[in-house]
Amino acid sequence: MSLQEFLPTPRFEEYREFFKDYFALERRQDGVLLARAHTLGGPVQLSVQNHRALGQFLKTVGADPENELLILTGSGDEFMMDSDPAGFELEEADLPHWAYEYGFKDGRINVSSLINDLEIPTIGVFNGSGFHSEILLMCDLTLMSEDARIYDLHYGISSVPGDGIHSCFTELLGVKRAAFALLTGESISAPTALEYGMVNEILPQADLISRAYTIADYIMTQPRTIRRLTTQIIRRPWKKRIVDDLEVGFGIQLFGHMTKGAAVHSKEHIASQADYVRDGRRLPFD
Repeated sequence: MSLQEFLPTPRFEEYREFFKDYFALERRQDGVLLARAHTLGGPVQLSVQNHRALGQFLKTVGADPENELLILTGSGDEFMMDSDPAGFELEEADLPHWAYEYGFKDGRINVSSLINDLEIPTIGVFNGSGFHSEILLMCDLTLMSEDARIYDLHYGISSVPGDGIHSCFTELLGVKRAAFALLTGESISAPTALEYGMVNEILPQADLISRAYTIADYIMTQPRTIRRLTTQIIRRPWKKRIVDDLEVGFGIQLFGHMTKGAAVHSKEHIASQADYVRDGRRLPFD
């Protein structure tokens, strides 16, 4: 008998309660985990707090050996189109501190944890329009509501798009399409996202989760080790992309924040970039 015991791993019942203000969690007996990100039960409203919670959640899911597949989605009719009215007061009060804590550290963890800390297959489900789409687009498979739109708002709110969205768009869209989307705030419709290879399927919103479970059921037919090792093969392009430019992108973005000398994540800033997407327009200046 060993002189030491294994340390306990996270228990689903405990972290379901721990993360309840950020994710509504359901797990089947076979280990397929459905996580619905939310703010007060509705679409995610970006904040310093839920930005950090995402990385904490992904690391916890990855540390629980009873999880076998993750379906990650949002709540309500939109994915993320707004910010918490008081969600960036901490950043505004002490920009140098939170530029590192919120921006550089938490942001890097969010993206890298999805790719490196989860050894289980992942299915991202766009339930509706939104920004910070990288967390769903960088899942192994991605489904999208047929009336949803993907866009990046960073440039429009005087921020450099270097927090992982640049890695995601460049990998999926190529250099020229990514440059256009990041510089103009292009609103990419579901059919266009499918044509560009950003997502795998588009469906009516009501059918998204059942379709995700159908795909999960097939993935689960193969042995556990095969499933997990396959993720290591299909994530190699993302791992290379993260090593090559994720930290550089974050560093450039935060240098921009500090030279500007003011926080850029206010509700007013973000809301100013959402109207054209909700109106169905492709570009904010048309």
